[in-house]
Amino acid sequence: MILSRGKTDSASSRHAASGGGMQQQQRKAPAPATLEDFIIRRDYTGARAFLEYANDEQDEGEETAQQSEQQQKLIDQWIAFCNFHLGDYQQALTQYQALRDPQLDLNIAVCMFYLGLYEEAQQLMEGTADTPLKQRLLFHLAHKLGDDQQWADLLDTLLSTPSVEQQLSLASMHYMRAHYQEAIDVYKRVLVDNKDYLAINVYLALCFYKLDYYDMSQEVLDVYLSQHADSTIAINLKACNRFRLFSGRVAEQEIKNIADNGTFGADLIRHNLVVFRNGEGALRVLPALLNIVPEARLNLAIYYLKQGDVQEAHALMKELQPTSPHEYILKGVVHAALGQQLGSKEHIKTAQQNLHLVGSSATECDTIPGRQSMASAFFLYEQFEEVLVYMNSIRSYFVNDDVFNYNFAQAKCATGYYKEAEELLVQISDMDIKNQHTYCMILSKCHIHCGHPELAWNIFITRDTNAEAFVLLQLIANECYKCEEFWVAAKAFDMLEKLDPSPENWEGKRGACAGVLYAMATKAQRGRPSGGISEVIGLLRESSNSQADSMIKTIRKHISSFK
Repeated sequence: MILSRGKTDSASSRHAASGGGMQQQQRKAPAPATLEDFIIRRDYTGARAFLEYANDEQDEGEETAQQSEQQQKLIDQWIAFCNFHLGDYQQALTQYQALRDPQLDLNIAVCMFYLGLYEEAQQLMEGTADTPLKQRLLFHLAHKLGDDQQWADLLDTLLSTPSVEQQLSLASMHYMRAHYQEAIDVYKRVLVDNKDYLAINVYLALCFYKLDYYDMSQEVLDVYLSQHADSTIAINLKACNRFRLFSGRVAEQEIKNIADNGTFGADLIRHNLVVFRNGEGALRVLPALLNIVPEARLNLAIYYLKQGDVQEAHALMKELQPTSPHEYILKGVVHAALGQQLGSKEHIKTAQQNLHLVGSSATECDTIPGRQSMASAFFLYEQFEEVLVYMNSIRSYFVNDDVFNYNFAQAKCATGYYKEAEELLVQISDMDIKNQHTYCMILSKCHIHCGHPELAWNIFITRDTNAEAFVLLQLIANECYKCEEFWVAAKAFDMLEKLDPSPENWEGKRGACAGVLYAMATKAQRGRPSGGISEVIGLLRESSNSQADSMIKTIRKHISSFK
């Protein structure tokens, strides 16, 4: 903000020297707190209370109307200043606007910026004087509004300006554009000449956090926390590090004492609590934060995806122009889910483009998210050998991750590594995954190719009778036939014939039964019923096709060959 720190009367009188004895007595007595004392200590709640008390004193004083009005405006400005630093941007905006002072337009624009009112802030600044703060604010507005030309012009201005404020603004822009190493370089340069600027350690910690260096982030952050243990932003970042390194429950313990005290950053704390609690309260908290906390839109979309509400997730993401890897990834995932739901090749193509862009970028290609993205892109391309290359390279990081193992198993199955796929699938404990039709299909196929057809049959008989069960039955029948597991194939085709007495299902049943007879005649180890030839005859007897009787007569004529 641009308000100067005006001193109150008590501050002025404190510095006025008087007689020697009296002066010594004043030095011994504790000096009363001033507004400047509160501001230096960053105690904006105390400063606001001080100003409100000063306001009451003014009402009782004997000043002229003009002096009273000027003093009231000054107090109101400082109260707005305190509200801004307490994170109550709407209240600060209302108070600044009520003062009707053109010199405060830049302050109003800053409040609008923090409230996500970017176009309004841009319009308001058109008539304000050109100052470094205005340049910085216009620079960030150009980024928010996608004005690349103005952004480039202001970038040149900031690069040519050596002031600390301009350099820090430039570093923050690197951060927002996901150029974290560039931001780190700027922060380190500033810190070399300004070692007492401890807050820069927080900015460095944020960059390390974004690069997934959580231990390094915490190490740098501790430098600041050792001096400012009550910092909301630093405590919140520590909680985020804990979340990544340990769990949401551990992270929540870090911020439980500041979650409900109305402190600066309260919106960010409320947002992160939703994340730490695995989406609990998402619909109550996140919609109101969409234009305040940038990640709120992404996390709300993730919540909708987890709830299976793909259309709502797409509605949130369709207008978003990605600027960072995780935004590209999420947009790709949403389009992939929508494309699968609607059978839309266009959405699948968009998903492929977004995911491939991240996976092939020079900055992300060797990161875990980058390799996941490339694996996902190749999955959508149905190039499963390539999928395995990328998933194998990061497998050690996801040993107990059910979603990773599920996708890994699908790629293994598609490339013929059935035994490994089977092992991965049986490790999965998430019931939401295990109840999926695709999971049952893949596991059944793996069981059959690994010589466990009865396990595949058991999966079918435990499923509800519906269209998906019919498709599963077809898969079991055909895969068992191909793998010469003729008895389970015969049972599956028998069930299909009863559900759909088509020539194709009878021919499948007839062929499978013939395969069973061949397996029994050649004493093969698989494809035989445990109950012997009588089970085959019983299966054929239930058929309405006339050829079944001919087969039964032939079997009885040569029954001695099957014992």
